[in-house]
Amino acid sequence: MMTEIRTASGRALSEVTLDALRAGTLERGDLRISREQLEAQAAAADGAGLRQLAENLRRAAELTAVANDRVFAIYERLRPGRATHAELVTLAQELAEESLPRLAAFVREAADAYAARDIVKAPR
Repeated sequence: MMTEIRTASGRALSEVTLDALRAGTLERGDLRISREQLEAQAAAADGAGLRQLAENLRRAAELTAVANDRVFAIYERLRPGRATHAELVTLAQELAEESLPRLAAFVREAADAYAARDIVKAPR
């Protein structure tokens, strides 16, 4: 049985309409996906044998708790040549301490992959 899709604010997706937008009754959270919805999509992907997609969706679910400016800062650090291996490892540790284990593992994996390909920023 499928439950109704809800936005991050808890509004039913069926209530997110152009009429509601024009009336000014929508809020920012009404246009964001919820952690629960991403987790449900991850479970569906897992059930279909799409493990990598499921992991990506679970990582996205973690990110719903992170402020947009922090997400952009993390993204900037992950761009090749923008951070040293040590800086990326430190970022991964910070993320783990913030209860973002999947994102932390992703950053740690990126740090090692970037170092192996010599696309990290050179230490000073």
